[in-house]
This record gives sequence, C-alpha cells and structure tokens, in this order.
Amino acid sequence: MHQSLDIPGIHRLLIRAGKEILSIYETSFAVSYKEDSSPVTLADRISDRMIRQELQESFPVISEESVHEAYEKRKNWDHYWLVDPLDGTKEFIRRNGEFSINIAFMEGDTPRAGFVYAPVLDELFWGVIGEGAWKLAQASAGLERQPMTLTSDGKLHDPLRVITSRSHMTPETEAYIERLQERYGAVTRIASGSGLKLCRVAEGTADVYPRFSRTMEWDFAAGEAICRSCGCFVVNAQTRKPLTYNKEDLHNPWVLAGRDERLLDVPIVR
Repeated sequence: MHQSLDIPGIHRLLIRAGKEILSIYETSFAVSYKEDSSPVTLADRISDRMIRQELQESFPVISEESVHEAYEKRKNWDHYWLVDPLDGTKEFIRRNGEFSINIAFMEGDTPRAGFVYAPVLDELFWGVIGEGAWKLAQASAGLERQPMTLTSDGKLHDPLRVITSRSHMTPETEAYIERLQERYGAVTRIASGSGLKLCRVAEGTADVYPRFSRTMEWDFAAGEAICRSCGCFVVNAQTRKPLTYNKEDLHNPWVLAGRDERLLDVPIVR
C-alpha cells in the first residue's frame, strides 16, 4: 500500500464529514436535482468540499459532486482518490439512515483501499488489499476494530441471503433471484441503501449483491476494496471479469458481489 495513506486520518475525516452531514439531516433541508434527475442536497456539497480540500493535498480527487478532469489528463494518473461524499441521497431524503460516505484510494484502474462510513449508524468499514478488512461498530467512540473474514467451511447460508437496492430494483434483478431460488431453494431478501450493501456482504450479513442497474464508479470502488480485502468477489455481472475504473465513461456495467464463487455459476437473464 502507498506509504502516504494515512488510515487514522481518513477515519477522522469521515467522522468530521459525517457530523456535518448529520447537522443538515436534522433540519428541513432543500432538495434540488441534477441534469440526470438525481437529487442533491446541501449535505452532498458540504461533505464534498470538506473531503476534497483534505484529500487533494496528497493525490487528485474524482468526486461525484465536483467537476471532473478531462479523460486525457486523468487517464495518466497513477494514484488518485475516488469519492462519493454522500452515497444514498434518496435514503438521506427519506431519513432512513441508510446513506454513507465512500472514499477509495485508487492505483491505476483498481481500488487498493476503501472506506465507507454510515453517519447515522456510526459504522465505519475499511479494507486494504493484501492487508485485510475491518469494521468499527461505534466509530465516533473509537472502539476496538473487528476484522471481517470469510468462513472456510465451504457452506452457503440456508436460506441464502440476497441484498438488493432499496431504490433501484429491476426486473433483471428479480430474474436473477428466481435463478438463485431454483438452485438453492429459499432465499431471504434484504433491502438496503448506498455503499452499505457491499459492506454487508463483506461482514457476512448478506451472501450476494446483484446490482443490475445504473451505477457510477464512485458508487462501488470503496466497497469493492473492502469486499476484496476480506476475500469476497466483485465482478462485471455479464462477463464475470474484474471491474475497471477511471474509464472515459465513468458508468459501471452491471455488478455482482458475493461471498462464495459458486454464486458466479448462477446465470443472469437479460
């Protein structure tokens, strides 16, 4: 891992940004809409500004809420930060607590470390490729971290636990769940918002996360690093190959993440 990566400093930054977000969450905030009809609030913008000001001192930053450098320039970056300053704005607006701040440290086209903080839940997840993944259940209190690892008994949970987007369910996802039921029998569904879905896979609360709808690179990079750091897979759902980042087009393909590679054998239908 890059010697300049200050993990305790990133934790502190996430908690500070989370406090700013919560200060707005508790008010009657206004909602505006971007050109793609996705919502944005003052909390998105304040968190973005705070995170970029600190992180850009070390490496360039790509953030959902900022103007992106031209591809001809950023394609040559060796290291950079990929940030979603408030992932799950729809959940923020609904006040259900299922939103997060996502920060990924990128090396070329691959996430090498990821950090996801859920301010309402006060849960902080992070992972470093080659070093491991951890969770702080009460992050602002700085309590002892808990490692996240895969079990090695070769068993799938019964019933299989599938986590899906609370706001972006699709017919293709329903069809995939039907295929899982055909192969494994009963399936328990869990609905959740933001980058927390990948964290639930990493911690073992969920077994598989199919995302067969539109997402952006900053939606997945941090969670992918966390998942891969503890042995889970995150792949292009249609090719079963790794995701790539810092593309000219920052949209993701359909994505599939899970805790057991046998789940890769279950076909999706288009």
